[in-house]
Amino acid sequence: MFKDSKAFSSFSVDDIQKAKKFYGQTLGLEVSESYGGRLLEIHIAGGRYILIYPKANHTPATFTILNFPVDNLEHAMDDLTKLGVRFEIYNEGDLKTDEKGISLSGDGPKVAWFKDPAGNVLSVLEGE
Repeated sequence: MFKDSKAFSSFSVDDIQKAKKFYGQTLGLEVSESYGGRLLEIHIAGGRYILIYPKANHTPATFTILNFPVDNLEHAMDDLTKLGVRFEIYNEGDLKTDEKGISLSGDGPKVAWFKDPAGNVLSVLEGE
């Protein structure tokens, strides 16, 4: 039924203008307003987009909502840190990071997590 659908993902934020600045200026993504500026579209490779919508009773996602693959994790982290991004440090259960925020798990790609201004979890990861 949905095989040829142009499906897209979406997530909420508590302040659409802070999100526009963060995703557009800090992360350098192409961001456009839709529905009279009430919604945002983050344009990604392949001509697709991700929708951001405001929600008055927004609760930040406790899981990773968006992953950014990079060729070199440490280099990307250094660049993001210069732009004011702060990486999360985890030490709970199976989720542990080093002092810089890089996952210590050997079960997947090298990954580090950070949050958007609304508290949603994003990641930058080395690999495909």
